[in-house]
Amino acid sequence: MSGATVADFLAYWEVEGERYVKRGDYEWMAGLVPGRRVLEIGCGVGFSTQALAARGLTVLALDTLAECLAATQARVAGGDVTLLAADLAALSDEQRRQIEAFAPDTVLCWLMGAPADSTGAKAGDAGQAVVAYREKLHRLIAELAASLPTVRALHLVDRTVIPWQAKDIGRDTLVGYHLGKTLRELPFKAERRHALYRKLEDTAADRLQLRKTHPALKGAVPTLASLLAERNN
Repeated sequence: MSGATVADFLAYWEVEGERYVKRGDYEWMAGLVPGRRVLEIGCGVGFSTQALAARGLTVLALDTLAECLAATQARVAGGDVTLLAADLAALSDEQRRQIEAFAPDTVLCWLMGAPADSTGAKAGDAGQAVVAYREKLHRLIAELAASLPTVRALHLVDRTVIPWQAKDIGRDTLVGYHLGKTLRELPFKAERRHALYRKLEDTAADRLQLRKTHPALKGAVPTLASLLAERNN
Protein backbone atom coordinates (compact mmCIF):
# COMPACT_ATOMS: atom_id res chain seq x y z
CA MET A 1 0.00 0.00 0.00
CA SER A 2 1.17 3.55 -0.69
CA GLY A 3 0.07 4.92 2.68
CA ALA A 4 -2.70 4.47 5.20
CA THR A 5 -3.20 8.18 5.79
CA VAL A 6 -2.92 11.29 3.63
CA ALA A 7 0.41 12.15 5.26
CA ASP A 8 1.76 8.67 4.55
CA PHE A 9 0.51 8.83 0.98
CA LEU A 10 2.18 12.17 0.32
CA ALA A 11 5.46 11.06 1.86
CA TYR A 12 5.48 7.84 -0.17
CA TRP A 13 4.88 9.61 -3.48
CA GLU A 14 7.44 12.33 -2.83
CA VAL A 15 10.07 9.59 -2.64
CA GLU A 16 8.62 7.28 -5.30
CA GLY A 17 7.92 10.17 -7.66
CA GLU A 18 11.55 11.26 -7.55
CA ARG A 19 12.56 7.75 -8.63
CA TYR A 20 10.19 7.98 -11.59
CA VAL A 21 11.57 11.38 -12.55
CA LYS A 22 15.18 10.17 -12.43
CA ARG A 23 14.38 7.15 -14.63
CA GLY A 24 12.53 9.32 -17.13
CA ASP A 25 9.23 7.52 -16.56
CA TYR A 26 7.09 10.65 -16.39
CA GLU A 27 8.81 12.06 -19.46
CA TRP A 28 8.03 8.78 -21.28
CA MET A 29 4.36 8.93 -20.26
CA ALA A 30 4.04 12.58 -21.27
CA GLY A 31 5.54 11.80 -24.67
CA LEU A 32 2.64 9.43 -25.39
CA VAL A 33 -0.08 12.06 -24.88
CA PRO A 34 -1.75 13.41 -28.04
CA GLY A 35 -3.34 16.83 -28.30
CA ARG A 36 -2.50 20.09 -26.56
CA ARG A 37 -5.16 20.45 -23.85
CA VAL A 38 -5.11 17.77 -21.17
CA LEU A 39 -7.55 16.99 -18.38
CA GLU A 40 -5.56 15.16 -15.72
CA ILE A 41 -7.52 13.12 -13.20
CA GLY A 42 -5.56 12.75 -9.97
CA CYS A 43 -2.48 14.97 -10.04
CA GLY A 44 -1.02 13.50 -6.84
CA VAL A 45 1.98 15.49 -5.66
CA GLY A 46 2.54 17.02 -9.09
CA PHE A 47 5.32 15.08 -10.81
CA SER A 48 2.98 14.00 -13.62
CA THR A 49 1.57 17.51 -14.04
CA GLN A 50 5.11 18.87 -14.15
CA ALA A 51 6.02 16.48 -16.98
CA LEU A 52 2.95 17.52 -18.98
CA ALA A 53 3.68 21.22 -18.49
CA ALA A 54 7.31 20.66 -19.50
CA ARG A 55 6.02 19.47 -22.89
CA GLY A 56 4.22 22.77 -23.29
CA LEU A 57 0.76 21.28 -22.80
CA THR A 58 -2.14 23.17 -21.23
CA VAL A 59 -3.39 21.22 -18.23
CA LEU A 60 -6.47 21.19 -16.03
CA ALA A 61 -5.54 18.96 -13.09
CA LEU A 62 -8.12 17.52 -10.70
CA ASP A 63 -7.64 16.00 -7.28
CA THR A 64 -9.80 15.39 -4.24
CA LEU A 65 -7.03 16.13 -1.74
CA ALA A 66 -6.16 19.75 -0.91
CA GLU A 67 -2.70 18.56 0.13
CA CYS A 68 -2.05 17.12 -3.34
CA LEU A 69 -3.23 20.30 -5.05
CA ALA A 70 -0.93 22.38 -2.86
CA ALA A 71 2.06 20.14 -3.63
CA THR A 72 1.27 20.28 -7.34
CA GLN A 73 0.89 24.05 -7.29
CA ALA A 74 4.36 24.40 -5.79
CA ARG A 75 5.86 21.97 -8.32
CA VAL A 76 4.39 23.52 -11.49
CA ALA A 77 4.71 27.22 -10.69
CA GLY A 78 4.91 29.07 -14.01
CA GLY A 79 3.39 26.29 -16.14
CA ASP A 80 0.13 26.56 -18.08
CA VAL A 81 -1.71 24.63 -15.39
CA THR A 82 -5.07 25.13 -13.69
CA LEU A 83 -5.94 23.16 -10.56
CA LEU A 84 -9.41 22.09 -9.54
CA ALA A 85 -10.48 20.48 -6.26
CA ALA A 86 -13.10 17.95 -7.33
CA ASP A 87 -14.37 14.46 -6.61
CA LEU A 88 -14.96 12.65 -9.89
CA ALA A 89 -17.77 10.64 -8.33
CA ALA A 90 -19.61 13.79 -7.21
CA LEU A 91 -18.92 16.60 -9.68
CA SER A 92 -21.00 19.71 -9.11
CA ASP A 93 -22.69 21.49 -12.00
CA GLU A 94 -20.13 24.29 -11.72
CA GLN A 95 -17.18 21.88 -11.79
CA ARG A 96 -18.60 20.16 -14.86
CA ARG A 97 -19.08 23.54 -16.57
CA GLN A 98 -15.45 24.41 -15.82
CA ILE A 99 -14.27 21.11 -17.32
CA GLU A 100 -16.44 21.56 -20.41
CA ALA A 101 -15.21 25.14 -20.87
CA PHE A 102 -11.62 23.90 -20.70
CA ALA A 103 -12.39 21.75 -23.77
CA PRO A 104 -9.73 19.05 -23.34
CA ASP A 105 -8.35 17.04 -26.26
CA THR A 106 -7.20 14.22 -23.99
CA VAL A 107 -8.24 12.88 -20.59
CA LEU A 108 -5.62 10.98 -18.64
CA CYS A 109 -5.07 9.21 -15.37
CA TRP A 110 -1.61 7.98 -14.45
CA LEU A 111 -0.61 5.75 -11.54
CA MET A 112 -3.95 5.92 -9.81
CA GLY A 113 -3.62 5.84 -6.07
CA ALA A 114 -5.14 7.07 -2.85
CA PRO A 115 -4.58 6.61 0.88
CA ALA A 116 -5.95 3.41 2.35
CA ASP A 117 -8.47 5.60 4.14
CA SER A 118 -10.00 6.21 0.68
CA THR A 119 -9.49 2.83 -1.03
CA GLY A 120 -10.33 0.65 1.96
CA ALA A 121 -7.08 -1.28 1.45
CA LYS A 122 -5.91 -3.47 4.30
CA ALA A 123 -2.79 -5.50 4.84
CA GLY A 124 -3.47 -9.05 3.75
CA ASP A 125 -6.31 -8.28 1.32
CA ALA A 126 -4.06 -9.19 -1.63
CA GLY A 127 -4.69 -5.78 -3.18
CA GLN A 128 -8.37 -6.48 -3.88
CA ALA A 129 -9.62 -3.19 -2.43
CA VAL A 130 -7.21 -1.23 -4.62
CA VAL A 131 -8.24 -3.22 -7.70
CA ALA A 132 -11.91 -2.47 -7.04
CA TYR A 133 -11.15 1.20 -6.43
CA ARG A 134 -9.15 1.42 -9.64
CA GLU A 135 -11.83 -0.28 -11.72
CA LYS A 136 -14.50 2.07 -10.38
CA LEU A 137 -12.45 5.22 -11.01
CA HIS A 138 -11.28 4.14 -14.46
CA ARG A 139 -14.89 3.62 -15.49
CA LEU A 140 -15.91 7.04 -14.15
CA ILE A 141 -13.02 8.65 -16.02
CA ALA A 142 -13.97 6.93 -19.27
CA GLU A 143 -17.61 7.96 -18.87
CA LEU A 144 -16.56 11.56 -18.26
CA ALA A 145 -14.28 11.49 -21.32
CA ALA A 146 -17.08 10.09 -23.46
CA SER A 147 -19.41 12.88 -22.33
CA LEU A 148 -17.00 15.63 -23.43
CA PRO A 149 -17.31 16.19 -27.20
CA THR A 150 -13.85 17.74 -27.55
CA VAL A 151 -12.06 14.68 -26.15
CA ARG A 152 -10.39 12.51 -28.78
CA ALA A 153 -8.26 10.28 -26.57
CA LEU A 154 -8.06 8.67 -23.14
CA HIS A 155 -4.67 7.71 -21.68
CA LEU A 156 -4.33 5.34 -18.74
CA VAL A 157 -1.07 4.28 -17.08
CA ASP A 158 -0.78 2.04 -14.04
CA ARG A 159 1.78 -0.11 -12.34
CA THR A 160 1.53 -3.86 -12.69
CA VAL A 161 3.66 -6.97 -12.54
CA ILE A 162 4.18 -9.26 -15.55
CA PRO A 163 6.63 -11.91 -16.73
CA TRP A 164 8.70 -9.68 -19.02
CA GLN A 165 9.20 -12.42 -21.61
CA ALA A 166 5.39 -12.52 -22.01
CA LYS A 167 4.92 -8.79 -22.50
CA ASP A 168 3.63 -9.17 -26.07
CA ILE A 169 0.83 -11.45 -24.87
CA GLY A 170 0.29 -8.99 -22.03
CA ARG A 171 -0.51 -6.25 -24.52
CA ASP A 172 -3.50 -8.22 -25.75
CA THR A 173 -4.55 -8.84 -22.16
CA LEU A 174 -4.32 -5.12 -21.35
CA VAL A 175 -6.46 -4.18 -24.36
CA GLY A 176 -9.02 -6.87 -23.61
CA TYR A 177 -9.30 -5.87 -19.97
CA HIS A 178 -10.02 -2.21 -20.70
CA LEU A 179 -12.38 -2.99 -23.58
CA GLY A 180 -14.36 -5.29 -21.32
CA LYS A 181 -14.48 -3.04 -18.26
CA THR A 182 -13.26 0.54 -18.61
CA LEU A 183 -14.47 1.23 -22.17
CA ARG A 184 -17.45 -1.11 -22.37
CA GLU A 185 -20.17 0.39 -24.63
CA LEU A 186 -18.37 3.73 -24.76
CA PRO A 187 -17.21 5.43 -28.01
CA PHE A 188 -13.53 4.55 -27.65
CA LYS A 189 -11.38 1.95 -29.36
CA ALA A 190 -8.25 0.40 -27.90
CA GLU A 191 -5.69 -1.20 -30.20
CA ARG A 192 -2.71 -3.41 -29.50
CA ARG A 193 -0.29 -0.91 -31.02
CA HIS A 194 -1.25 1.57 -28.29
CA ALA A 195 -0.73 -0.91 -25.44
CA LEU A 196 2.81 -0.45 -24.15
CA TYR A 197 4.90 -1.69 -21.24
CA ARG A 198 7.92 -0.05 -19.64
CA LYS A 199 10.08 -1.96 -17.20
CA LEU A 200 10.62 -0.30 -13.84
CA GLU A 201 13.69 -0.50 -11.66
CA ASP A 202 14.39 -4.07 -10.64
CA THR A 203 16.42 -3.95 -7.41
CA ALA A 204 17.17 -6.81 -5.05
CA ALA A 205 14.50 -5.47 -2.68
CA ASP A 206 12.00 -5.33 -5.55
CA ARG A 207 12.73 -8.93 -6.51
CA LEU A 208 12.33 -10.10 -2.90
CA GLN A 209 8.98 -8.34 -2.59
CA LEU A 210 7.78 -9.81 -5.89
CA ARG A 211 8.64 -13.33 -4.74
CA LYS A 212 6.45 -12.72 -1.70
CA THR A 213 3.50 -11.12 -3.49
CA HIS A 214 3.60 -13.01 -6.81
CA PRO A 215 5.25 -16.38 -6.08
CA ALA A 216 3.64 -18.06 -9.11
CA LEU A 217 4.92 -15.54 -11.67
CA LYS A 218 8.38 -16.62 -12.76
CA GLY A 219 10.48 -13.82 -14.22
CA ALA A 220 7.92 -11.25 -13.07
CA VAL A 221 9.03 -7.63 -13.07
CA PRO A 222 7.33 -4.38 -12.05
CA THR A 223 6.23 -2.42 -15.11
CA LEU A 224 4.23 0.56 -16.25
CA ALA A 225 1.25 -0.48 -18.38
CA SER A 226 0.13 2.26 -20.78
CA LEU A 227 -2.99 2.22 -22.92
CA LEU A 228 -4.08 5.01 -25.26
CA ALA A 229 -7.71 4.71 -26.35
CA GLU A 230 -9.06 6.86 -29.20
CA ARG A 231 -12.60 8.05 -29.88
CA ASN A 232 -14.07 5.96 -32.68
CA ASN A 233 -16.64 8.40 -34.05
